[in-house]
Amino acid sequence: MLAMEKTFFDLARTCKKNCLIICDRGVMDAAAYMPKKVFERVLQENNWNAVDLRDNRYNQVVHLITAANGAEEFYNTEDNPCRTEGLELAREMDTKIMESWVGHPYIDVIDNSTDFENKITRMVDCVCRRMGIDVGDRLSLESKKMKFLVKCLPADKECPPYQDFEVIHNYLVSSNPKIQCRLRKRGQNNNWVYQYTVRRKENEKQVVEIRRLITHRDYINFLAQRDGRHFTAMKTRRAFIWDNMYFQMDIYHKPLTEK
Repeated sequence: MLAMEKTFFDLARTCKKNCLIICDRGVMDAAAYMPKKVFERVLQENNWNAVDLRDNRYNQVVHLITAANGAEEFYNTEDNPCRTEGLELAREMDTKIMESWVGHPYIDVIDNSTDFENKITRMVDCVCRRMGIDVGDRLSLESKKMKFLVKCLPADKECPPYQDFEVIHNYLVSSNPKIQCRLRKRGQNNNWVYQYTVRRKENEKQVVEIRRLITHRDYINFLAQRDGRHFTAMKTRRAFIWDNMYFQMDIYHKPLTEK
């Protein structure tokens, strides 16, 4: 799988036109089909780490929930020779695959609350939004991104399976008051993903935000433009899936200077 993906990634880099690569499966899916200790040993023996394989390798993860969960009447094994699981096993494996991607910064879960045609439309819509493509009301659905203020941190045993990441935000100097630039450093176990974001206010109703992954060297260079009027924001981001929805809970730390 890695070799096949690399072939397409390399081809995309040589393409002079905008190119989108869609992987039907991802490397982290393998974690769902083996015990945790075995998967960790595979990573160790190949000198891999989950941050690189999961976060640096893919810009977005879209999980389409199996028809076995919410659209059982459409689930069958007759039209797909590779599908042998019954309903219960299909649901179990679907949950394990979804949880294997927990920790990626951009996961979208597409459930079976609509018919299949609208399910695909919702998938296309979430990919367009992540890419910053304005499709107007052509793919408009009644979906909302909601934020909550959590009064107290629950005990670990009360949380569903989760991944914790350290996140460091720095705001950069901008000569245009309508443009906000910031850097993000996100990772775990001293393995990091670096991101540069430009947020531009087009008018009173529309704000365009463009994000791109950058190298560690670029991160260090951009960091020299840090705006001293803002604190460095440091937090722990806890990522988990609950009731077929992806949550990210930010646990903020006191203002500190990045080491």
